[in-house]
Amino acid sequence: MKIHGYNQLTLLDYPGHLACTIFCGHCNFRCPFCHNASLVLHADEQPEISIEKIMEHLKKRAGVIEGVAITGGEPTVHKDLPDFIRRIKDETGLAVKLDTNGTNPSMVEQLISDKLIDYVAMDIKTSPKRYALAAGLKELDMGSIFTSVDLLLNGDLEYEFRTTVVDEIHHDDDFIEIGEWLHGARAYFLQCYKNSGDLIAPEGLHAPSVQKMEHYRDIVLPFVPNTEVRGI
Repeated sequence: MKIHGYNQLTLLDYPGHLACTIFCGHCNFRCPFCHNASLVLHADEQPEISIEKIMEHLKKRAGVIEGVAITGGEPTVHKDLPDFIRRIKDETGLAVKLDTNGTNPSMVEQLISDKLIDYVAMDIKTSPKRYALAAGLKELDMGSIFTSVDLLLNGDLEYEFRTTVVDEIHHDDDFIEIGEWLHGARAYFLQCYKNSGDLIAPEGLHAPSVQKMEHYRDIVLPFVPNTEVRGI
């Protein structure tokens, strides 16, 4: 398990918690709007932070922070992720949030079963029919994505679904399909695309207007009443 980034304090990455954020490298998607391109495309070239240093800081701050958000890249591509989280739990007792694209439902299910995670934020890239486009892939088997969504919808763990909305990628019919797909979900957030300066393929991508973001929210609301626009 290699750690390539560590934000010591955040009020944004773990809803309702004062937390820190741990960034893993590598991902099995190539989303053109990905804001951590260096961690996806060139992870092995990025500086590494030792797990021991991370653990030392977490133990010191355990009385101040309430949780840890693990993001990427895609954390579930790392086979030793469960062991890392177990160590966090055993040595600090902190709550753990996992960010994931949902392509490894068996690991997510294991983490839930073993009570290693307390919250999941799963990306919904777009409607199933255009998923490969949004994921930056030529083709994509949606089976694992569907399984992960069902796992969260039918489970007891706290979760949210979220979509980064890009003007050139998302359209009205995508949100009709997403609404039908996530019907009854506890929480769904629409996040406006922003150019972080470290994107995989930023050429020709633009943020939707506030009005369009609110329009998309209104499309989803009949299916997921707890749908909100975030970050505008």
